[in-house]
Formats: sequence, C-alpha cells, structure tokens
Amino acid sequence: MSHTFDELKHKTVAQLREIAKANEAEHESLKGYTQLNKDHLITSLCNALKIPMHAHHEAHGINKSAFKTKIKELKKQREEALAAHDHAKLKVIRRSIHAFKHRIRAAMT
Repeated sequence: MSHTFDELKHKTVAQLREIAKANEAEHESLKGYTQLNKDHLITSLCNALKIPMHAHHEAHGINKSAFKTKIKELKKQREEALAAHDHAKLKVIRRSIHAFKHRIRAAMT
C-alpha cells in the first residue's frame, strides 16, 4: 500500500509502528522503530518508502516562467527608478511586482 506524507502525518504512533513493522525486513532505516517518537518515525518511513517529505506546489492556469521573467524586468526598472529618484514610477513598479507575485501565489495548488 502506498502512503503519502499527509496520510502518515495524520496517523497515530501505533498506526505508524504497524506500517514500520510490516516494512522492517525490507528497509534498514526502520530498525528500532519501537523506540522512535512520531516525528522520527515519519522521517524514517518516508526515507524507507521513498515518500517526499513535503508537498510540491504547482501553478495552475498561468505561465509561471513568463511571470517570473516579467518580475525580473520590473526589478531592473525598479533599480533604475531608484537611481533616478523617480518616486512616482517607483511606486507603480513596486505595485506591479506585488501584483505579479500575488497572482503566482494565488495560482499555486
């Protein structure tokens, strides 16, 4: 049975130890599972079962690389506006950067 990190995180220590007991013979990192607390047990199980330890977020509905490119261009313009002491242009650029970053974060799932 395949597990995910979130599933393991929401299980009790007893349930995690049952999973470790079933997989102990196959994986060296699960030796001594009865002495491990929940955090160490989850880490050992993830290493043994090759489960990623965090969720991978992806941007849906937008072209993230195009947004990142635009943000880099805006940052260059921001530096130029800072050097020129053009505060009105600086404010517009900063708000644009903020808006692009907000749209990227909103599209993450």
